[in-house]
Amino acid sequence: MKVLWITSAYPSDSQPGSGVFHETQVQALHRLGVDVTVICPVPRSPAFIRPFRNVDKVNQDIPSKYERKGVMVYRPYYLALPGQLRWAQPDKRIAAVIMKTLIDYELAPDLIHAHFAMPSGGAARIVAAEKKLPWMLTLHGSDVNVYPFYSSFSKKAFLQSVRTADSVVAVAGDLQRKTIELAGRESLVLPIGIDLSQFQQPDQTGQQMRRQLGLPEDKKIITFVGRLTEAKGVFELARALDFLSNEIAILFVGDGPAKEKLSKNPEFNSRLFITGQVDNMRVRDYLFASDVFALPSYTEGMPTVVLEAIALKIPVICTAVGGVPDLFGEHRDLLIEPKSVSSLVQRIQDILNRNLYTPRILRDLYEQVQKNYYSHTNAVQLKENYRSLLN
Repeated sequence: MKVLWITSAYPSDSQPGSGVFHETQVQALHRLGVDVTVICPVPRSPAFIRPFRNVDKVNQDIPSKYERKGVMVYRPYYLALPGQLRWAQPDKRIAAVIMKTLIDYELAPDLIHAHFAMPSGGAARIVAAEKKLPWMLTLHGSDVNVYPFYSSFSKKAFLQSVRTADSVVAVAGDLQRKTIELAGRESLVLPIGIDLSQFQQPDQTGQQMRRQLGLPEDKKIITFVGRLTEAKGVFELARALDFLSNEIAILFVGDGPAKEKLSKNPEFNSRLFITGQVDNMRVRDYLFASDVFALPSYTEGMPTVVLEAIALKIPVICTAVGGVPDLFGEHRDLLIEPKSVSSLVQRIQDILNRNLYTPRILRDLYEQVQKNYYSHTNAVQLKENYRSLLN
């Protein structure tokens, strides 16, 4: 079985933290004997804009072809216009470079699995029709919660992808419900999950890990992991420092457009730290060295980093968005509302000073992850879905 994955984010040596959740599932499928090839097109601005855009400077270090953990990854460039996800969907341009890649490297997949309704879903729709292949679409969060509401053009692109895919998968129940509301299309709920074998308690103590990572050993550390954007609630988290004692520090693990503004915070280098993008195995180390993990996003699908923190039995502060309430189940009252600095401050104090996360709560959440969010178990089901689609 040869499966072509089409996605807009996948790790590389220069960007090890990009699309790690995709690689987690690809590796789980690879271990099950599924022959997966990844095409992850790279956006590139018109030449006269390129020197002024940081994203183009970063993307120029990505090779056009590389092997990563036994999987071939192709990264062809396509022309990206400013505001394309709002007004000018790049479906045809992405589809064209995918088709060229298939021809140039003589790739002959049996089916296509696209991730995110736009832009990957739109491109997959075109390629699948041209190659007469069945295709599956996985919805991850922003493609349901955010992009369809940019404009009538983006809404149309979303509906085209969702309604024409041969099979639709949502990573959380909340996305499944919203997809029915928006497009009248049923979907299967199948989280990507995490590789639990990679998120076991390390041999070192938390203090030893901090020393190894160069983190302060005399402070309580609240850690954020993810893309540094306003929609992830990073500014609310940074502002929370103004209302917390000096013994509390915040660590941002990741990169993104909010990095420069966060770096100008008066507490930077004393109580606020930014690592930049790191490999996923290092993410585990930073989580283990933390007292609390925080992800105060405005919207989410099913953030895998929350699963990773729970697997390490780290107390979690998260907003009640996307599939997170389903994950927390009877403990969903631990979640907070988005865009609220006061809620963040209160929850941090509850955890650090009032032992909010009891051993029982940590155990319950860990068992929930084991049962429903183990990447191997979910990859077995996905492989069966591939077989059904081919039949």
